Amino acid sequence: MKRISINGFGRIGRAALKVIMDTPGLEIIAINDLMSVENAAYLLMYDSIYGKYSGNVSVHENHLHINGNRVLFFSEKDPAKLPWKDLNIDVVIESTGLFTKREDAEKHINAGGRTVIISGPTKSKDTPTVVHGVNTAD
Repeated sequence: MKRISINGFGRIGRAALKVIMDTPGLEIIAINDLMSVENAAYLLMYDSIYGKYSGNVSVHENHLHINGNRVLFFSEKDPAKLPWKDLNIDVVIESTGLFTKREDAEKHINAGGRTVIISGPTKSKDTPTVVHGVNTAD
């Protein structure tokens, strides 16, 4: 089971969460975003593009509960301060749009995440942008 966290819970982060929830072998452990956990729950439930989420979403003790699964919720500006090591995170999905340079995304590695996936094009020449089905053979 791959343990996954999401940094940035905008439209991309929420779409990633829905895919993770429906994929066997993947487990969403934590979300980090500066919005309130209540706002995150609302935006997950009611999306102006994707419509109403069919799952169950609630907030308990400042964390999300999605379809019976507890998902930790943090509001930390600095990725280096996130508890990825303590949470044994395998993959961090970086979807804030802010940490697109390699050295910025590596803060998740320094915090204990094993792998970082940047959801958009990178701004570092030594970090490839991969588009599934287009250049995945590279």
